[in-house]
Amino acid sequence: MINTPTVQEASVQQKKMTIAIIGNPNTGKSTLFNLLSGGHAHIGNFPGVTVEKKVGSVTWGDRQIDLVDLPGTYSLAPRSIDEMLAVDVLLGRQKGVPQPDAIICIADASNLERNLYLFSQILDLSIPVVLVLNMYDLARSRGIEIDAQALSQKLNVPVVCTEAHHAKGVNELKAAILEIGTGSSHQPLALFPEVFYAERKLIREKIQENQENSPPDFLVDRLLLDVGGYVESYFEHHTHNGLMDDLHESRSRLKEAGYAVPAMEARMRYGWAREVLKDVLQHPPDQRETASDKIDRWLTHRIFGFLFFFVLMFFVFQSVFTWAGPAMDLIETGQGSIEGVVESVISPGPLRSLVVDGVIAGVGGVLIFLPQIVILYFFIAVLEDSGYMARAAFIMDRLMRSLGLSGKSFIPLMSSFACAVPGIMATRVIENRHERLTTILVAPLMSCSARWPVYTLFIAAFIPNIAYFTIAGSPVVTLQGMVLFAMSSIGALIAIPVAWFLKRVCFKGDVAPFVMELPGYKWPSPRNVIYRVYNRAKSFVVKAGTLIFATSIIIWAAGYFPGDHSEQFQIQNRIEAIDASLSELDEQIAAADEDKPAAMKELESQKEVLAAEQSALFERQNHVSSQLVESSFLGRAGHWIEPAVKPLGWDWKIGVGVIASFPAREVIISTLGTIYSLGGDVGEEDESLIGSIRSATWPDGSKVFNVPVAISIMVFFALCAQCAATLMVMRRETNSWFWPVVSFTYMTTLAYVGALISYQVGMLFI
Repeated sequence: MINTPTVQEASVQQKKMTIAIIGNPNTGKSTLFNLLSGGHAHIGNFPGVTVEKKVGSVTWGDRQIDLVDLPGTYSLAPRSIDEMLAVDVLLGRQKGVPQPDAIICIADASNLERNLYLFSQILDLSIPVVLVLNMYDLARSRGIEIDAQALSQKLNVPVVCTEAHHAKGVNELKAAILEIGTGSSHQPLALFPEVFYAERKLIREKIQENQENSPPDFLVDRLLLDVGGYVESYFEHHTHNGLMDDLHESRSRLKEAGYAVPAMEARMRYGWAREVLKDVLQHPPDQRETASDKIDRWLTHRIFGFLFFFVLMFFVFQSVFTWAGPAMDLIETGQGSIEGVVESVISPGPLRSLVVDGVIAGVGGVLIFLPQIVILYFFIAVLEDSGYMARAAFIMDRLMRSLGLSGKSFIPLMSSFACAVPGIMATRVIENRHERLTTILVAPLMSCSARWPVYTLFIAAFIPNIAYFTIAGSPVVTLQGMVLFAMSSIGALIAIPVAWFLKRVCFKGDVAPFVMELPGYKWPSPRNVIYRVYNRAKSFVVKAGTLIFATSIIIWAAGYFPGDHSEQFQIQNRIEAIDASLSELDEQIAAADEDKPAAMKELESQKEVLAAEQSALFERQNHVSSQLVESSFLGRAGHWIEPAVKPLGWDWKIGVGVIASFPAREVIISTLGTIYSLGGDVGEEDESLIGSIRSATWPDGSKVFNVPVAISIMVFFALCAQCAATLMVMRRETNSWFWPVVSFTYMTTLAYVGALISYQVGMLFI
């Protein structure tokens, strides 16, 4: 059955427009998009690429508008599939996004000639466009005068002046958009000589030999102009009729005619921009030194700028690490309170276990990351909006370039020391696809806070606390501290050759040239900062959180089934009944008459008997829980992998701990507590747990744990990808399961080899 739209629905469809927003980086594009969309935007990734997709659906007057925010770019000459996305959207070739009815091109009014390069390429698309001169107040403060009306007449397009950070000019921009009719178009620029268009015709004819549908003129232009670009690479792999030979011959003929590619494009477009701006743009007779220039003398200084950056990054890192602590503790407390309420309502059984150990623990496993994500993105939003983020990337570029990365990779990697989840999410500041993927793949190697309980337990149990340096009798440098530092640093050290390998072998090609304009400093917009932080937090909870939650449920089921839990539930029922009786006795003792010692003694005696019974029940419960874990699918998996982990010095119990810690590394502590019949609520510094692992033996009576085994476990956890949240966020950020699988595989292999070497070499000295 075919549904025919009503007259009213058809009217709405006719009025609906798709508007693409594009501009150079640091032109206030995101701020303007937020203002136009009113904060109502859907954020995700475009299919098949790592590029962020922001679409805001709004209604202006009687017209529905879909605003599509494209990544910041300096030109429409794509070098990678990610950069090709903007071109595909504008040409109507991107799945899920209709071809724009109009384009909003945002330019920095204080650097107009540079920004008109991109604008001239947009004019070649024949799509109606509105030119926005943003940061107009900054241009005026620098003595720059722009005749916007004369510029509009020269370009034959609407020109609107805005100050996005002050929300000025937004209504004028909306009015200019509404005046554009759907289906309208304009003639593209004809900047190039006739010989260029003749060569384009020849190349088009050659392409048509291989495919029925002829590509748009814009793509053929890009094929001719972008030497080694993405369009050339695409046609090289999809045509086999000598197109590449003809392409090289066309470029040679252009060079002989005095129009060498690719220099011709820059010369023509900048020449056009200068001609357009003649009599429209006036600079002050003397170049003024701006406040930003004065600040940059210090903040981009080779020495002071570097020191300031590290002090600032240390502050950000400490804030993420420490400020999040109370909020994370509050979430854990809230989780415990909710568990208590559920336990008071639902009697012991499979349903309670599912709700408490599966659902609530899974939700808690998602929310526990929120404080770190919110704090980190607050700082990133402030640094970006203030203009300092560009300086930070500039300062760190030289150091990171030695690893095949750019300066923009530093903040995500540094953030990963607190937690890889916000660190991976922070890679959105990296435009280059290969650099972003490399950063995502090495970020989990940074030793996050979740690994510290593992280090604390095994260092306390097996590393002697020898002091090598003291001050006033207080140890300053100890062996335990040195081992903790080594474990915390090993991942970062391994990340260096891994990043080098990825960039030299997997993602071949030179590091993308570091091109970034340093925007003027300004006070961050509170609205913009809050909007960015809110969307990042929401995106994590809604998208990645569902995957983390599902993983937690799966691990719970693996540890619960197929054992018979009837005795465990009976014990739990009796323990809770005793708890109620003890509470009643405490109330009776508090209300008892002190003049009746016999009655008081009787109550105390009853309390002692119940407490002794409860203590015995706890011991039995821990023993039963240990047996249930061993007989569960999780325990069977531990026995199954024991032959593989035995060369590391591990038994099946350690194997179970490793598998169970997949939702979160620190879970190994509670898992070992359960396996060793101590209960799942033990901490890494619990003396009973330390004593149990010290005394654990193999069937032949030999000790399971020693110093090499402890080092082996710590090295494994320092290098492995034992964190479902990290892998799920990686899946979310890359829009593919391929990269999480790659990360898990290579990191697990690294961890296994590192643990094997640590144990086998260590045993040579015992």
